[in-house]
Amino acid sequence: MIDVTADLLRVEGLTVRYGAGPVLHGIGFAMTDSKVAALLGANGAGKSSTLRAIAGLEPAQGTILFRGRDITRLGAAQRFRLGIVYVPEGRAIVSDLTVQENLRLGSYFVDARTRAQREQMVMDFFPEIANRRRAAAGLLSGGEQQMLAIGRGLMSGPQLLLLDEPSLGLAPLLVARVYERLARIQQEQRLCALLVEQSFHAAAKLASHAWVLRHGHIVGELDEAEMRSREGRQRAIDAYLGSRNQSSSASAGSSSGSAKAA
Repeated sequence: MIDVTADLLRVEGLTVRYGAGPVLHGIGFAMTDSKVAALLGANGAGKSSTLRAIAGLEPAQGTILFRGRDITRLGAAQRFRLGIVYVPEGRAIVSDLTVQENLRLGSYFVDARTRAQREQMVMDFFPEIANRRRAAAGLLSGGEQQMLAIGRGLMSGPQLLLLDEPSLGLAPLLVARVYERLARIQQEQRLCALLVEQSFHAAAKLASHAWVLRHGHIVGELDEAEMRSREGRQRAIDAYLGSRNQSSSASAGSSSGSAKAA
């Protein structure tokens, strides 16, 4: 019997439907504390739907446990108060507000002293936006806007940060810079994050565990050694493309909605 209280997050039988058809087919996985894990897969695999369901932003069936507590029926605001913070694909910054004002949107429930401390922490991690704290956020470059979106998520003091495609639309050098900062945050702040990526190379810079999604099913799972190896990369590619042996064995195991904890 698995002790669910040992898990930071456990998802069982998660199903999301858009219209008549399911986007997620009863997937399951678990991750432990002080880890960064990744959901990998091509566009349309169900990765973002998984994050949005965990954040309470998408109607879903199944069970979601957070630190052993069943949060399945809690709304998005209640999950946010518990420390589950979603950084959306496309950044969703408020262009007309300043960098500083955008950051403070992430600390709505925080007292003034804590807000100031966290703001300084974010500025230390991302000096590019620190230098432009009074500038309109819409004037920032794509990479700076991504840093701002991550910083806004950090302002709430998340216990679990849900990062949706942080490399999307960025040049390779900017992707490397964003992931370098995330790695530093993970090391210094013991950041726990669930990361969605199409790029295996980007995810492997940060995540120590990954699940590969295809057509709403988990079709592959990689541990830390595999995330760092050429063989692991090939396994992920095979799962992306639907390798016969990989998909038939892995999807059969994942359909029951259970998986070992990362």
